Amino acid sequence: MFKRKVYDELLEWKKEWNGRYACLLEGARRVGKTTIAEEFARNEYDSYILIDFSNVSKEIIDIFDDISRLDRFFLRLQIETGIELYERKSVIIFDEIQLFPKARQAIKHLVKDGRYDYIETGSLISIKKNVKNILIPSEEHKIYVYPMDYEEFMWAIGSNPNVINIMYKSDLELGNTANRNAMREFRIYMAVGGMPQAVESYIATNNFEAVDKVKREILDLYYDDLKKIDDSGRITDMYKSVPSQLAAKKKHYMITTATGKQKTRKDEERLFELIESGLVLPCYNVLNPSISLSQTKDIDCFKLYLSDIGLFTTMLFNDSQNGIEDIYRKLLSDALPADLGYLYENVVAQAIKASGRNLYYHTWKKEGSVHSFEVDFLITSKNKLIPIEVKSSAVKNHKSIDAFETKYSKYVGERFLLSQKDVGKIGTLKLKPIYMILFLLKNLN
Repeated sequence: MFKRKVYDELLEWKKEWNGRYACLLEGARRVGKTTIAEEFARNEYDSYILIDFSNVSKEIIDIFDDISRLDRFFLRLQIETGIELYERKSVIIFDEIQLFPKARQAIKHLVKDGRYDYIETGSLISIKKNVKNILIPSEEHKIYVYPMDYEEFMWAIGSNPNVINIMYKSDLELGNTANRNAMREFRIYMAVGGMPQAVESYIATNNFEAVDKVKREILDLYYDDLKKIDDSGRITDMYKSVPSQLAAKKKHYMITTATGKQKTRKDEERLFELIESGLVLPCYNVLNPSISLSQTKDIDCFKLYLSDIGLFTTMLFNDSQNGIEDIYRKLLSDALPADLGYLYENVVAQAIKASGRNLYYHTWKKEGSVHSFEVDFLITSKNKLIPIEVKSSAVKNHKSIDAFETKYSKYVGERFLLSQKDVGKIGTLKLKPIYMILFLLKNLN
């Protein structure tokens, strides 16, 4: 199993709540929820039972028909699984809980009983829909599981992320060779992404065609899931449209561009369901960042990014006439002809969201012009606004982030421009290589 940061969050849950809350690991499919839950159970408990509701016997299902007598419930569960449970030393995992809502409803009574711990895993694409006619337990501690971030990817391939953290803190130029090598390794992450199966394939084969095949299988799984939600295919079109809309430098996501048809109320509901699935990351335009990011966000004006940069890369080049290996080779050598600023934007959006922050950007009209300024991302630190601009290569044009500082000077803290270039400064604007984004976010806390 790969080293995952979620493991530490599970340790905190176990220590802090001591059986008073179940833990719900939720997130998109194939991000590693089940693997993490079982590894944690194996290491941190004397025994565990895993019930996979996507592949469960009728005998196990029948046990949940009566939970009024818990002594009998636990006895039957141990008999059917052949696994002995030990009071306060065992955990029961309800895997794919969204497929059997009755088990989720039982959590309230099981937690109150207090004998064992409980971990639930659920895919967001259906966990929020399959709750009709059940009482959703309040005794759940929710932990969101994202695809592997760059630090986790480096752990997986045997690199040391602490080196980058040290380089970030030094605030010194790395030099062309060191920066070029670090950037190339980061582009490998952009090519592979953070879906554990894709990372595993990369480590096993070192073959991008094999990695791409894994990612396409995951995408096909997502498409099938979306069709189950909406058999019209419109929600699938909305998902597939995300890379192309970013590539077209749209100021905000447009439903009509995705579907090719006039927007309906039902389309708005479909888009909401897509966002709820966790497959995309919404980044909201903020109307007045000097007041608040969350309170002045425009809920009708947002961009969408994909939850995994590797899937983004595969979808982006899905219709390319070039061979897969050729595309990946050009990506790794920074030889793709198109401006890939949106690709780098997506990886930054993914990092910001995985750090526990929501995504915001800000756009405003230039005075005396029909054009607009735009800052790619806004975060806060110590009550100060931190604007972040993302460039694929050149760093000379930074008019928007300069104009933002002028307009909101009283509220702005540090400013960052992320690109493939080395560490540097232009006045108060800090230039950082894009592979430092995670460490930038860590050091702002």
